[in-house]
Amino acid sequence: MNSIPSLWIGCAAGFSGDRTDAAGPVVDTLIARLGGAPAQGRAFLIFETLAERTLALAQLRKRADPQAGYEPLLDDMLRPVLARCLQYGIRIVSNFGAANPKGAARHILRMADELGLRKPRIAVVTGDDISGQRHAELLSRYLDPSYDPSHVVSANAYLGGEPIRAALDQGADIVVCGRVADPSLTVGPVMSYFGWQPHDWTRLGRATMAGHLLECGAQVTGGYYADPGYKDVPGLHRVGFPIAEIDADGNCTITKADNTGGLVTEATVIEQLLYEVHDPAGYLTPDVVADITQAEVRAVGPDQVRLTGVQGHPRPSSYKVNVCVEGGWLAEGEISYAGPRAEARARLAADVVTARLPDMRIRADLIGCVSIFGDDDGRLLASQPAGDRDDVRLRLAAHGKTREDAARLTREVTALYCCGPAGGGGVRITLTPRLNLVSCLVPRDLVATGFEMVDAHG
Repeated sequence: MNSIPSLWIGCAAGFSGDRTDAAGPVVDTLIARLGGAPAQGRAFLIFETLAERTLALAQLRKRADPQAGYEPLLDDMLRPVLARCLQYGIRIVSNFGAANPKGAARHILRMADELGLRKPRIAVVTGDDISGQRHAELLSRYLDPSYDPSHVVSANAYLGGEPIRAALDQGADIVVCGRVADPSLTVGPVMSYFGWQPHDWTRLGRATMAGHLLECGAQVTGGYYADPGYKDVPGLHRVGFPIAEIDADGNCTITKADNTGGLVTEATVIEQLLYEVHDPAGYLTPDVVADITQAEVRAVGPDQVRLTGVQGHPRPSSYKVNVCVEGGWLAEGEISYAGPRAEARARLAADVVTARLPDMRIRADLIGCVSIFGDDDGRLLASQPAGDRDDVRLRLAAHGKTREDAARLTREVTALYCCGPAGGGGVRITLTPRLNLVSCLVPRDLVATGFEMVDAHG
């Protein structure tokens, strides 16, 4: 039996824009689990803040301001817990570097200085960003020929946990990543703590699924699970974020922050275990191909569920690369109609705008009536019998190749104020740069990964 103590990993964010008060209860619980003593490498706090589109938008922000491009809520997320993490030796791993990991690292160093804390050792994982001129030839080899490399906004490979592990092995207190696979935020610390090798496939598969359970934050503690009257969740307004206790074989027990709402049950864990898994026998990550066909999920106490039986197979030979390219502009306009025949007036408004812009492909939604299951050609809206709802919000949207082209829609929606039909109000319009996403596979040996330590000026 392996005598190495278990590793504790808490997650305090599941996406960019997540709650910024989640980390405090997680850190308090980690400290309690360690008996109030320094962690001695046994505790980590992870923040998962990066989605495919999030990274592309971060690249756009960095274009406008070279100092920007990292998680905009970094300060709000980290400042409340940074002192306690450094005091108790709880190391931090996150992808909140987004398009500018060095910028995020420098921000954290300034934060520590402002708080009067010791200077943390911060490592930045490198290699995921393969956009830019020096990678243009590489992308052209593996990207669909229909995409013009000059229109690329971002191109990022999904790295694995090895560079995170290497940075931790060199004593990093905080590891800032750009695009790494979400479970790898857990795999890196587990590899470092237990000293696993990159080909220990079964243990890596288990750590990957532990990371998969953690990566979406409160989804596994009742957030995405809640459905009143069918799947009730207590205290959802103060839902606690998850914590995993991982043993030397990679098996884990999922729990949550103490004195918080939400719940951890076999059902919440099973739902998250299957979330976004296309093939239970072959969940592809850059670290391993995880296999959950023999997994067992079992409650072992209140808000404690143990996952065992996960298997692992050799990792893919390529990295997945997400490429975002400029895609014109999205125009959106909304207007409300209320009172007798409101739905009929909203439908007439959609017809008016569509008739005035015959060359545009316009999506029309009656929010709450026909929207989520609608389509971009308006066929579903036209096929649905008109009802008599007396409170309707009309949304119209269209794509334009240029900002000026897209703005034609927003002007027409605004004109509905006086050009009819009767009683329209509350117009809101937006024009947003549009990004198109395409994925490709690039051989691992063509992507150079690593890490570097960053100081306040590096």
